[in-house]
Amino acid sequence: MKFILPFLYGVFFFSCGVIAEPQTQDKPASDSNMQQAEQKVETLKEPLYTPFIERYVLDEIKSLRQDQLLMRSEMIDKIANTKLESSDRALRYTADTVNNVFFIITAAASVLVLMGWRSLRDIQTQIEDHVSQKVAKVSQEYEHRLKDVEEKLKRRSEQIILAQEEISLSNQLHALWMRAGLETNPQQKVKIYDEILELNSEDVEAITYKADAVIELGECEWALSLSSKAIELDVNYALAYWQRACAEAALGQAEAAMLDIQIALEKSPSLMTELPVETMFESLYELEEFQNLLDKVASA
Repeated sequence: MKFILPFLYGVFFFSCGVIAEPQTQDKPASDSNMQQAEQKVETLKEPLYTPFIERYVLDEIKSLRQDQLLMRSEMIDKIANTKLESSDRALRYTADTVNNVFFIITAAASVLVLMGWRSLRDIQTQIEDHVSQKVAKVSQEYEHRLKDVEEKLKRRSEQIILAQEEISLSNQLHALWMRAGLETNPQQKVKIYDEILELNSEDVEAITYKADAVIELGECEWALSLSSKAIELDVNYALAYWQRACAEAALGQAEAAMLDIQIALEKSPSLMTELPVETMFESLYELEEFQNLLDKVASA
């Protein structure tokens, strides 16, 4: 078959080429071309093909068709046999499985009959007890977990509430400080600082600024008390010493005022620029120590 098919294809293409050659020359041609074609036909001594080749080709094609039909029938038989074998195997497997199940059921029933219904009841009771213990253990474990989750959520909610309260308090304090910065009336400033101290009674800055507002109202002794309280809360807050020095200078306590001024300048040297413009220190201009401080400011 490997040698016959190429031979057949060659004969077929050769015949097609010989037959198709005259067709390509069907176009209009001159008289000389027609005469040349007639001379070529007359010079042919043998036919282009013989009946034996045609017969051979037809026989080969017929044998190929027969072989294909035979192969197709064999393939159909094999497929049918394969499907039949698969069906037989499935039926045998099903039958074996059903038989095994029946054997197991029969064996289990025999064992139960031999052991008696009482043993079966004991087994059922033991199974129920075991299941109950397992369920109780799992329930306790989940109860502990839920309790832990509830405690965590409770702590988290408390933290959130505290954070919200702190934020709200900070907003209120910020608003009050803004009002105090815009207020020009000392009496209104004192009221605002009192509201701030109601929210935070240990706000050293609010106490100090309240002392400053009180000095503007002429309540120097009250300002001295407030400044001393601020110093008790924060001994490093320089502005509290400065305000107490202002109150002491207004009350005629020059030595105490100078001492507080020096402490304030040590803790915050930036206050040195405020020394010449502070009106509450006019009574200290006669002191040599105060003049020395002013000279330092002028030289700086």
